[in-house]
Amino acid sequence: MATYAIGDLQGCYDPFRKLLDQIDFDPAKDRLWLTGDLVNRGPKSLQLVRFVRGLGDSVITVLGNHDLHLLALASDSTNLNRRFETLEKLLRAADCDELVDWLRRLPLAHYDRKLDTLLVHAGTHPAWSVKKTLAHAAEVEAALQGKKFETLLEKMYGNTPRRWSGKLKGNARLRFIVNTLTRMRMLTADMRLNFAHTGAPWRARKGLKPWFEFDDRATGDTRVVFGHWSALGLIVLPELISLDTGCVWGRQLTAVRLDKRNPRVFQVAGQQACDR
Repeated sequence: MATYAIGDLQGCYDPFRKLLDQIDFDPAKDRLWLTGDLVNRGPKSLQLVRFVRGLGDSVITVLGNHDLHLLALASDSTNLNRRFETLEKLLRAADCDELVDWLRRLPLAHYDRKLDTLLVHAGTHPAWSVKKTLAHAAEVEAALQGKKFETLLEKMYGNTPRRWSGKLKGNARLRFIVNTLTRMRMLTADMRLNFAHTGAPWRARKGLKPWFEFDDRATGDTRVVFGHWSALGLIVLPELISLDTGCVWGRQLTAVRLDKRNPRVFQVAGQQACDR
């Protein structure tokens, strides 16, 4: 049995299938971890979500910010605009309600004790341990799966609050957790979320640094697997794996076999190669 983590798919169904062929993925014995953002930008969000859902227990995927936006669109919690027009086919599909209900029940964080590895879309706050990350993710998951989930989907938009406090309550607390787990890249020295810089971290202004570069992160030696940051690209370290390698932008789609001592990297050409 092997466990493979794969970066942001964003509707890139064809590269995904090619990558599964390359790693010889067998859903009867292997497991897939997906970093979220299954949908948008790429041409086949509908096919991709149907396929991933059909893999059943052989796949674990966390929610990304694009997935959450799809949920908001499907519940009329926000309006469709040109940035998300690739989602129209999915939103009009006969099985849209079933697919959206499946997405709504996905986690925002997953931890495997045997691998000592945490899976999130964007990252986890430097002050949050694995236990706290899972607990805070569970707060959002409970709201998403509750009867008033539309309220969360309406109120999750916005960049404030920027600084974590255990005293945060209500929608402000849930918004901070969503932003941390699905949108975060850079933080200020006092750990305030910064959404202005989305490019490569070495191009950021003075005083900002990536969430994973803070000393004494509360996750300790636990390995964190994440996507979301295509400008960061591939990083494979004992305590950190960054997997968004820009498939939808024509770069690569990447899988890493999560062996503890010697993780292996697999790549296929990105979406533009399939479009030719």
